[in-house]
Formats: sequence, C-alpha cells, structure tokens
Amino acid sequence: MRILMISDVYFPRINGVSTSIQTFARELVSLGVYITLLVPDYGANIQHNDTQEIFSIHRIPSRSVPFDPEDRMLKFNAILALVPNLSSLKFDLLHIHTPFIAHYGGLALAQKLGLPIIETCHTHFEEYLNHYIPFLPKKWLQFGTRKFAKWQSNQVNALIAPSQAMLEVLRGYGITIPIETIPTGVNVPTNPCNGNRERFRQKYNIALDRPTLIHVGRLAYEKNQSFLLDVLLQVKSQIPDILLIFVGEGPSRHVLELRSHKLGLSSNTLFVGYLERHGPLQDCYCAGDLFVFSSRTETQGLVLLEAMAYGLPIVSTAVMGTKEVLQDGQGVLIVKEEITEFANYVVKILQDSKLQQALSNKARIYAKQWSIPVLTKRLLAYYKQVINNDIY
Repeated sequence: MRILMISDVYFPRINGVSTSIQTFARELVSLGVYITLLVPDYGANIQHNDTQEIFSIHRIPSRSVPFDPEDRMLKFNAILALVPNLSSLKFDLLHIHTPFIAHYGGLALAQKLGLPIIETCHTHFEEYLNHYIPFLPKKWLQFGTRKFAKWQSNQVNALIAPSQAMLEVLRGYGITIPIETIPTGVNVPTNPCNGNRERFRQKYNIALDRPTLIHVGRLAYEKNQSFLLDVLLQVKSQIPDILLIFVGEGPSRHVLELRSHKLGLSSNTLFVGYLERHGPLQDCYCAGDLFVFSSRTETQGLVLLEAMAYGLPIVSTAVMGTKEVLQDGQGVLIVKEEITEFANYVVKILQDSKLQQALSNKARIYAKQWSIPVLTKRLLAYYKQVINNDIY
C-alpha cells in the first residue's frame, strides 16, 4: 500500500498534529506501507532533520501567517508542481491532515492522481477562533466554522475523528459521510519510567523531594492554563514549596508568566519551553509527581496518555476528547473546572503516597490500551476499506 499525506503543519512545529502524523507514519512503515508526506518548509534557518526519518518527507515552499508566527502557509502552485513526480509513485490513497491550503492542495492532487481521500479532523476550531479573531462575535465564528467544516467534509470520501466526542461534534454539523474514530497511539515504555528523574531535576535545580506538578501542551488561551495558576495558588497555601512545570511554547506564554508573577507564584512555576520527545521530555515526565490538565478544546488529549504511560497520576477536567480518554480512578481523578475542588484533589494525592502509587500503577496499565501498534492497525484497516470503496 502507498499513502500520500499532506499537512499545513509538521515538525519542527511541535503540536499534537505533528506528533500524530509522525506516530502513525512510522508505525505504518513498519507494517510495510510506503509513506510520502508533504509539509511546509519552515525556512533556511530552521533545521528539519527529515533525512533521519524512515518515510519520505517533501518540504513545500511556504509563506508566513501574519497572526500566528509559529505556523506557515503552503504555496498552492508549489503543491501542483509536484504532480509529475508524484504520479510515477502510484499512490493508493491521499490522507489530508489539516483544513487549510493542505486541504485544497490535497483535493487538487487527488483529482489529478485519481485517488480517494481521507481527512483527519484533528482540531475543534470553533471553540477557540474567538481568541485569534476577537473582533468578530463568537456566535458568528461558530456558525461559520460549522458551515465551513460541513462544506469541506463533503469534498472527501471519509473522515477520521481522534475521539468519539469529536465524531459527535462532526455529526452535529450535519456531516453524513463515513467517519471512523481512531485516536493517536502512545509509546508505552518497556521500563516503569523510561527516563531520568534525577537528571531532569538536577538540570533545573529542583530538589529531589520537592512536590512537582507537570503540564505539557501548547501555551494558548484555549488550553485554559490560567486556571492552573489559580489552582496552584490554592495548593501553595497547603504545600508552600509546590512547583508547577509548564512544558511547551505558544502565544500565551508571556501572559502566563506575567500572571504568575502578579500572583506571587514566580518561585512556584517553571517554564521550560519545548522539550525533545526522546530524552528531555521523558525525563520531565519521570521528574513529576502529578500531571495537571484543564484544556477545554482537546480532540483527544494525547499528552494525558503519554503522562499515564510514564506512570504519572493525573488530575484533570473532562471535556471533549479528554472526557473520552480519561476514566475516573484509572490513574486519574476527574474534577470540575472549579478552583478549590481541583486544588483539593491535587493536595490529596501529593499528601497520600499510597494513593499516588496506586494511581501510578493503574495509569501505566490503562495506557497500554492506547498503544501505537494497536491503533495503527485500525488506521490501516480503514485505509483498505476506503481504497476498496467498502465504507458506509
């Protein structure tokens, strides 16, 4: 089987879409599938490391996005220029991963190459567009997003939703084409903690016995990280040396740092930016005592499963994809988005070592259900259905 993928975003841009694409592509190759991925060129000054991958990556010329300096916009004509080379590779299916230029470039490629199309709906856009386009009423943006998503979906053969919650959102838009729920798998470590707790804590000058919370994710308004600062303030009243580590970058980092300072939490927060997945991020997971999460827009919540795979107990709200991934008691305590209740759960776990260990053990066991090999085989089966026109 030969699969052509296209996306408006990929590494070195770090986010859940990039991770999902890389995760599935690597495992598909191990199953004998040939993968070619078309993604933006992020510029001459950015290191891509594409030659180290086990699948083919083609960088397409792109231009900057005015309101989002982290992202790039593919050049449509540059996509079409690839048709002669791509036609000789005899692909079986085109998989689109984002709804911007990649969507329309993908449609054009599929038409010229005679390919069926699958598109993954990685992002629940209607819940956070108002943060980036604040001059338009939220209801207008939601209405437009829903109509746009329905219109785009009717242009492809089938969709993938990362969670049942996202599938229900898409059905609520009036989308009637086939949709399959296929979450992104996680790498389940063979060792209890495939990282180095001491190394991470020494690097950032954190005492080995200091109670430490971990949060991993893009620092953006829709991720609701400001709520975690409110929680931290209450936790501090009972555990004065508590530390919350934010892993990630994004448009709200500066705002979060300023708010942390205003709340008197500068010595209780640590912003470490992006961490490489293999090595530093593994060390970070192992360095934590508890993972905290409160995003309102997750289509899956991949970092939650990663944290559980490394044995981190979790305190989290349960919204959208997060609600589907998490099961209360299975390494997780689920709470409402209420500051005092959330803080009390955090303190409860940190002050009860037996509870913490029990949740840690259950988290590792639960994460195995979401392993990369299991979910990639589901994706491969769906590819075969679409290629054979055996979908309903």
